[in-house]
Amino acid sequence: DPLLPDYGWSEQTPHTDAYLLAPLQQLLREFVPPPAGQASPAQLPAVLDLGCGNGALAEELLSWGYDAIGIDPSASGIALARRRLPSIPFHQAPADPSELAQLNLPAFDAVLSTEVVEHVYSPRQWAAAAYASLKPGGVLICSTPYHGYLKNCALALSGRLDAHFTALWDGGHIKFWSRRTLTALLDDAGFQVVAFRGAGRWPLLWKSMLIAARKPLS
Repeated sequence: DPLLPDYGWSEQTPHTDAYLLAPLQQLLREFVPPPAGQASPAQLPAVLDLGCGNGALAEELLSWGYDAIGIDPSASGIALARRRLPSIPFHQAPADPSELAQLNLPAFDAVLSTEVVEHVYSPRQWAAAAYASLKPGGVLICSTPYHGYLKNCALALSGRLDAHFTALWDGGHIKFWSRRTLTALLDDAGFQVVAFRGAGRWPLLWKSMLIAARKPLS
C-alpha cells in the first residue's frame, strides 16, 4: 500500500534480533531439518521469509542449510535485500494471499515471519497468506513481542506502558499479541499449533514469543 510509511531499512538494521536466532534455528531444525552433508539447491528445504526486510534473515537461512525466498512490502527493504543477496528472489508485496498468488511461487516447506504480525492491519490476511504458501504438512514459525499478564503488570508498575505501547511510532506496532490470541488467530486460519518458545529476558517476562504451527496434510 503506497499510503503506508516505509520502514526505513538500512544495511545495518538487523531484520531479526540476535536473541531470536537460536530458538528460530532450533524450531526450524526440529520441524524442517536441513539435509545432512552436501546437498544440491533442489534438495534444500524451501523457506519463505514473509516480511523479509533487508534480507538479513534470508542470509542466515542460507548459512543454516535452507533455500530462501523473501517477500516484504517495503521498497527500501527489498532494494537492500536484492543488493545483499542477488542470487535469492526477493519480491515487493504485502502478506496477502491474492497478492502472493500473482507471484506464482512454489509451495514452501516452511514460512518464517519474525516480528511482523504486530505491524499488520489485517492479521487474518497475513495468516491466510502463510497458510496458502505452505505445502501440506509445512510449518509456519512466527515471532512477535510477548504480552502476558505478569509482563503487562511489570510494565505498568515500572511506568513504561506509554513507551512500550507508543502510538507515536510511524509504521510501528499496531497489534499486541498474547500466546492465547496468536494461537486463536492461527487456529482460525486452519493451522495446528505445535510448539511455543519464549525468547529474550526471563521466563514470563520474555521480549518475544515464537510459535510453530503446522498446515495439516489434508
